[in-house]
Amino acid sequence: MTQTPVKLTFDEYLTYDDGTDNRYELEDGVLIPMTPASPIHSDIVEIVYDTFKAEVKRLGLDLKVKQGDVGVRTRFSRSRQPDIAIIQGEDWRRLRQFKKSAILEVPALLVVEVVSPGEDNENRDYVKKMTEYAEFGIYEYWIIDPLTEQITINFLINGSYQNTIFTGQQRIISQLFPELNLTVEQILIPE
Repeated sequence: MTQTPVKLTFDEYLTYDDGTDNRYELEDGVLIPMTPASPIHSDIVEIVYDTFKAEVKRLGLDLKVKQGDVGVRTRFSRSRQPDIAIIQGEDWRRLRQFKKSAILEVPALLVVEVVSPGEDNENRDYVKKMTEYAEFGIYEYWIIDPLTEQITINFLINGSYQNTIFTGQQRIISQLFPELNLTVEQILIPE
């Protein structure tokens, strides 16, 4: 006999604490546990995070680069925790004033998801999150897929994403960071 999961309201999710260090996304009121990242996943996130941080600093931008610890409310009863989120400094300062979980209710400028192995994970990153991020108004969405060795950059145009796929030694084109000098190989095959 399967047990029906308890559904949480968004406010309950904001204050949810099960006494562990586990992280959860909220999908239609149901907690979705986030498993710890693989070493490859962790390395990829670290490379992209460090690159974005350096670019923000180099350009003197008022942006915050957050790594996996900020949620994005995408619908009434949904919250996602992208591997990386880049947000306006003003939005971050406003969020810091609250004592609840760090959940953005305004669109991030850019989010990154690294696809973990498995059909469910692929569907979540390529379909569900893509739909939610577009509906929420996140302008740039990167999907880094170590299995296919490609990076899909999605730009929000007229309410839906238009994508470009990058592989190998191709220089990644980002509209948020047009001067970025980074290739797929530099991310997926670190030295």
